[in-house]
Amino acid sequence: MSGARDAGLCVSLHQPGPIPLAADFTCAPGELLALVGPSGSGKTTLLRAIAGLYAPRTGRVECSGEAWFDHAAGINLTPQRRRVGLVFQDYALFPHFNAEANIAVALGHLPAHERRDQARLWLSRVRLEGLERRLPRELSGGQRQRVALARALAREPRVLLLDEPFSAVDQVTRRRLQRELAMLRERLNIPIVLVTHDLTEASALADRMCVLHGGRALQQDTPEAVFRYPESPEVARLLDRPNVFTGVVRNTEAGRRLEWGEWRLEVDRGIDDVAPGTTVTWYLPESDIVLHRRGRPSRGVRENLVSARVDELVVLGGISTVTLVFAHDRQPMRFDIATHASRRNGLAQGEWVDVSLLSSGIHVMDTDAPSTPVLEDMS
Repeated sequence: MSGARDAGLCVSLHQPGPIPLAADFTCAPGELLALVGPSGSGKTTLLRAIAGLYAPRTGRVECSGEAWFDHAAGINLTPQRRRVGLVFQDYALFPHFNAEANIAVALGHLPAHERRDQARLWLSRVRLEGLERRLPRELSGGQRQRVALARALAREPRVLLLDEPFSAVDQVTRRRLQRELAMLRERLNIPIVLVTHDLTEASALADRMCVLHGGRALQQDTPEAVFRYPESPEVARLLDRPNVFTGVVRNTEAGRRLEWGEWRLEVDRGIDDVAPGTTVTWYLPESDIVLHRRGRPSRGVRENLVSARVDELVVLGGISTVTLVFAHDRQPMRFDIATHASRRNGLAQGEWVDVSLLSSGIHVMDTDAPSTPVLEDMS
């Protein structure tokens, strides 16, 4: 990604310990990159390394063609020289400074007589006019977050770093702040790196996601591509994707197929280059599982028709989660369906159903044995 390397942020950091790191990623100007992964995956450490608050044993951090950190060359610019805007999880506001003074702290690059007006301008940009004299304890969680964001941007940063910025507010405020960030970033032509545990938040806000585990960057792509085409079972499980199975590639009279139990599944992509007899791991998004109506098979979708037993049916309001089990595989299959549709089809635990596994949705990931399930909590 030469554009990001020339004008944006380029990170390549590696060390065996004490905090393992093996991360390479880029973020272009105007782009928002979300770093996602379980607790202890190295997200905040990477943010601190970009900001100059932590120096890894090896690697390089570069912004707009300038080296901020280069272990081999002995370069390690101070946080002040890097000019990074950083919003911490707890906002890190000075408790005895009012909102205006908290922002003015970041305006040291301006003459003293200009700082007050500029601080008030930034408060107006985050819709906090009239609250200049409020102390942090007199502000709501959402208002404190806006002050922290205004202070970070007041520095005229070259990169904006957000460390779980919405985790300390309620869900309603969180959604409102997410919308405000989405609107604000349209006016920012700088790289933005967001650390979050919230996969929905990452998917909604990010142009690209970088999935981390144990300090390793496992996959970096658009949210849609990462969720639909995880590169490994490890990535799929870290993203809480169900429906990861193993099968064997076979040559048949109809062409290359994926043998899964008694079925020979048609696959649109990723199978022709795999040698027959190879055991592969494959993934199927929930959206590519089509339930056939009882007694009235769907006419339009007959591909990859399989039968399964309903092991679990969980109703959560208007959506029901269906878990299917198969005699040949210990791994269940899970998908959501509208509750009214599940009732119309008479779905119940122990019932047998037919489903189509759409060939366009089957994603062949690798030829390795399935990895051990990841048990870390993403919440």
